[in-house]
Amino acid sequence: MTTSPTDAATCLIPADRYLLGDAFDEGYPFDGEGPQCEVELEGFDIDATPVTNAAFRRFVDATAYVTEAETFGDSAVFHLAVAARPEHVRGRFGGAPWWLSVAGADWRHPYGPLSNVDGLDDHPVVHVSWADAQAYAAWAGRALPTEAQWEAAARGGLRGARYAWGDELTPGGRWMCNIWQGTFPTRNTREDGWLTTSPVGTYPANGYGLFDVAGNVWEWCADRFETTPASASRTGAPLLPIVQEERRVTRGGSYLCHESYCNRYRVAARTGNTPDSSMGNCGFRTVSAG
Repeated sequence: MTTSPTDAATCLIPADRYLLGDAFDEGYPFDGEGPQCEVELEGFDIDATPVTNAAFRRFVDATAYVTEAETFGDSAVFHLAVAARPEHVRGRFGGAPWWLSVAGADWRHPYGPLSNVDGLDDHPVVHVSWADAQAYAAWAGRALPTEAQWEAAARGGLRGARYAWGDELTPGGRWMCNIWQGTFPTRNTREDGWLTTSPVGTYPANGYGLFDVAGNVWEWCADRFETTPASASRTGAPLLPIVQEERRVTRGGSYLCHESYCNRYRVAARTGNTPDSSMGNCGFRTVSAG
C-alpha cells in the first residue's frame, strides 16, 4: 500500500486479465450486469477508501471549488436523516419517496442545513456530482476509475465471487459492509451499527486492500452507463463524448441497499445517474492517471 499525492492510501492492482460481471444471474435485467466477460487491464493504483470529508476539504481549501449541490442550492437527503426545518424541504422524489430534496444540503451539510461534518472527517464525502468528482481527481493529478478498473479492484483477486469477500453476505454472522437491516425504508435495526455513512475502513479490506467497495456510498466511475451486453464501459473501449443528458456509472451500493429492493452491494452490481446528480449516499475514489 502506498500514498497518492493527496496522502490517501492507495492499492496496486496488477496487470492481468479479469473476469467481470454477474456469475449468479442475480442482477436486475435492466442494469446490464451480464454476460460475464474477460478484460485485460494494465496495472494501476486505486484509493484504498472512498475520498473522505477531510480529503475533500483540502481540495476545496486549495481551490475554492464550489460543488454543484451548493450552486443548485439543494440536494437529496434520506428521509430518516434529514436535519432541516420544514421550509427547507422542497419535496419528495417521484418513485423514491424516501428521498427528499433539501435546500442547503451539500457536502458540508450532509443531512441538511442544521447538520455539519464536525467529527465526520473519516466518513466518505457525499453530495458530490460526477463533475465534482472529476474536478477533485484533476486537482489530485488522478482520474476516476473506469468501470472495468473499479470492478477488477473491488473483486480483490477473487474470480466470480458474489461479494468482495466471497459468496456469503454475513460469514460467521459478521456484517462485512454498511447496508440496510430491517424494513426498508421505514425501520433500520442498525445491526451493523449505522443508519447512514460509516467511517471508511470500518469493515475488513478485500484481497487487494480496498475498503468499502460494498455499501457505505455509491462511487462514481468515469464511464457513461450502458446496458447493452459487452458495452463499451465493460470492455474498456474508448469512451464517447460527454453529453449532459447521459447517465454515468456508479458502483458498490450504499448504506440504503437492502435485498428487498436493491441488492446492488454484490460486486458485479451497477447502476447509473445523471452527472449533475448529488445525494447523501454517493461519493467516489480515484485511480492513477494515464
